[in-house]
Amino acid sequence: MPKAKGKNRRHKYSYNLNRKRLHRSARRRAAPRIACSHIRHAWDPHKSVAQNLADMGLAEDPNKALPIPKKLLGMEEESDGQQPGKKIVRKPYVVTEMELEASLPEKKSNTLSRDLIDYVRYMIQNHGENYKEMARDEKNYYQDTPKQIKRKINVYKNFYPEEYKNFIASLKPEKMEVQ
Repeated sequence: MPKAKGKNRRHKYSYNLNRKRLHRSARRRAAPRIACSHIRHAWDPHKSVAQNLADMGLAEDPNKALPIPKKLLGMEEESDGQQPGKKIVRKPYVVTEMELEASLPEKKSNTLSRDLIDYVRYMIQNHGENYKEMARDEKNYYQDTPKQIKRKINVYKNFYPEEYKNFIASLKPEKMEVQ
């Protein structure tokens, strides 16, 4: 029996087709993914995004919260002396907690890898300040140039200044014993 015509060709992938089939329980409107823990705990899933943010005293649209003055745009503004209505904040603790969290000093999260620290210490211990010798060393696996090695040593000095000073101080007695 012959094959049907047209069924043999390759099908194009349709990128616009929605292949996610939601179960009945998952079809209801899900809450947005919130990164800040203070907002997440105060979030009411039965309210809209605008209502939740208004209850917390946060702006839904920053352009509406802090509009560009019309004087800057070149238009004159007629004001009747009335201020726009103040919104009631039902959850002020969210804003205060976020301000407290923002005022904390940022902890230093950038560190160097243990391999790079060991590499730099090995190079300084064996070659001192001679970067050309370091470039020819057998432990220079990545074939760094003298300038690249110097840059890595300077990064180590900036990240760990106390550790570097202690390391250099520990090397001086060894050099005196050799001489």
